[in-house]
Amino acid sequence: MEENFIQERGSFSKELSRDFFKKVYAYMGLALLISGGVAYYIGSSAETFKNLFFTEQGSISPLFYIIAFAPVGLALVIQMAYRSLSIPILMLLFTLYSAMIGASLSTIFFNYSIASIMTTFFVSAGTFIGMAVLGYTTKTDLTKMGSLLYMVFIGMFIASIANFFINSEGVSWWISFLGVFVFTGLTAYWMQQLKGVAENSMLDGVERDKLALVGGLNLYILFVNLFLSLLRLFGNRD
Repeated sequence: MEENFIQERGSFSKELSRDFFKKVYAYMGLALLISGGVAYYIGSSAETFKNLFFTEQGSISPLFYIIAFAPVGLALVIQMAYRSLSIPILMLLFTLYSAMIGASLSTIFFNYSIASIMTTFFVSAGTFIGMAVLGYTTKTDLTKMGSLLYMVFIGMFIASIANFFINSEGVSWWISFLGVFVFTGLTAYWMQQLKGVAENSMLDGVERDKLALVGGLNLYILFVNLFLSLLRLFGNRD
């Protein structure tokens, strides 16, 4: 009887884990679809791009700066306040974040060829999947590696903000180069963290759903940044 209980408990835990990761990947996929759709809509029309991001006098519009910096705040709100926010509010913020990232990604259609964008996307997807599998299956504790990579990421983030204003190609290249290693490593780290969450049977349904959304958001952010890093390093410009 005890053996049957253990088997049933293990089966229930695996079912919870599968359900959790289905939701994580669904959220990540939804974010990619929203961002991709918005990016293509804006990026496929020079007139639309100009009307959104430039004033009639030809200077950069305030909307450009909002879209460039507001997503940082949205991501922080989602990740730090998810416990106190309802699922509908989290979904609203999640959708808004994905749309704003899509708007900022529209610039790649004016800087890189479609073939280069597609090739880099699939290379990024393959790299991402490989590191995700590694993070899920490895028995090595990646916590220390994750902490170190986050320290490097903070440095990259500060450098990126500074480079937004000084526009140095050299700084941009080094940020992208480091980004490939940082975002691939963090993908493995986050998959291991999410595996721990997925196997925690003590979480209630609402909290699991919220954590699935946060997990999907984090994986989406890592994938987009890996894609951009590779595109800046190897993409063919028009």
